[in-house]
Amino acid sequence: MSVTTTTHLNFRGAAREALDFYGSVFGGRTVAVTYAEAGAVRNESEADWVMWGEVAGANGFHVMAYDVPAQLPWDRGENPFFVSVRGDDAEEIGSLWGRLAEGSTVVRPLEPAPWAPLYGMLTDRFGVTWVLDVTAPYHG
Repeated sequence: MSVTTTTHLNFRGAAREALDFYGSVFGGRTVAVTYAEAGAVRNESEADWVMWGEVAGANGFHVMAYDVPAQLPWDRGENPFFVSVRGDDAEEIGSLWGRLAEGSTVVRPLEPAPWAPLYGMLTDRFGVTWVLDVTAPYHG
């Protein structure tokens, strides 16, 4: 069992550009899934925005990013990132969730999602937003 933490950056329409830039700086492979590709379009003007993306390099660099859709609040200075905790063991992620959730505000319950066996988001009592999920193989 192992877990990793990754900085998860939040943008509004600039995630792909940011991921490409960070990839050019640090090296690595960029992967991006749009809202259209995930079947999650709520606003046609945002169909090509990044719903999930990352740059991962052999040198250890790893950053995730997405475009916050217009129906959700976003302010460049207030919620520019999440901390992503990812693991391959559902029991371990569930245990971490249970402890981290004490005194928190659950944004999205830890449950199966179309893109992961388990996915959840919460803001802890210190105001830090965490995303916990169980890894799913990429079949892009």
